[in-house]
Amino acid sequence: MSFIIRLAQKNDMRSVHDLIVELAEFEREPQAVVITIADLERDGFSDHPKFKVFVAEEDGLIIGMALFYERFSTWKGKVIHLEDLIVTESKRKLGVGKALYIKLMEFAYENNYKRVAWEVLDWNQNAIDFYESTGAQLLKEWRVVHMTSRDLEKFIQKQG
Repeated sequence: MSFIIRLAQKNDMRSVHDLIVELAEFEREPQAVVITIADLERDGFSDHPKFKVFVAEEDGLIIGMALFYERFSTWKGKVIHLEDLIVTESKRKLGVGKALYIKLMEFAYENNYKRVAWEVLDWNQNAIDFYESTGAQLLKEWRVVHMTSRDLEKFIQKQG
């Protein structure tokens, strides 16, 4: 198997969207994806892109991706948030995910980011084992907190 890892281009967003949908299905939330290809094209390739994506490409086909963006830590400074890392099911266990992960960590190191952070589902033991094998720390005392757009609407309405 021969693949390359590269930064995504605007015309890769259809494939990136397909991988996002595949990840949502894997994470048992197929109905959760509302983002469109047009959203990805606009938000990733505007004058001020909101994210970057490394893609794994084999024979002209995108088989995996790592989508990430810069955040700012009041304690550390500039950090990266890895939003999603996914390899299409038929190409898993071949080193594609590890290659994407390494590329992202190299990017963070070479660009002086102070931390890379991400979430992993508690039932995804394969991912947890992999991340821990690389020296990543699973922060058991921290909890992810979300407020959806629907939650925001309800909250603001209550504020009167």
